[in-house]
Amino acid sequence: MTEGLTKAAARNIFYGGSLFFFLLFAALTAHSHFYIVNTSTQPLTDSVRLGKHVWEEHNCINCHTILGEGSYFAPEIGNVWTRFGGHSNPEGARMALKAWMNAQPTGAPGRRQMPAHDINDEEMAALIDFLEWTDSINTQGWPPHPAG
Repeated sequence: MTEGLTKAAARNIFYGGSLFFFLLFAALTAHSHFYIVNTSTQPLTDSVRLGKHVWEEHNCINCHTILGEGSYFAPEIGNVWTRFGGHSNPEGARMALKAWMNAQPTGAPGRRQMPAHDINDEEMAALIDFLEWTDSINTQGWPPHPAG
């Protein structure tokens, strides 16, 4: 006659399973960290850091998404560098992004309007550097549509 699950066996299964899944979690966390640091992203420059600060200071995420995070009121910004042709014409993309942001709000009736932000030239250049850096992240196909 076989015995059922004993208290000691249940305890061993619990501790063994907990240890196994903790080690698996730690290994996957380390793998993700090393992937992000070494493969997925480019190094941060001081200009990119300032651009991220400008992004946060003006609460751009309250309207825009960046890599799928944020509000869906305005377009996805994670691939805006690609949409403005930054890979083929970086200087033209910089000028177009700067002109677009400076022209806001456009005053077109019945359309959602981006508010006017008082951003100086250094902050604008840094914000564009941040958007270029964000576009360089290997997002493995996100967003699924080029328009965001």
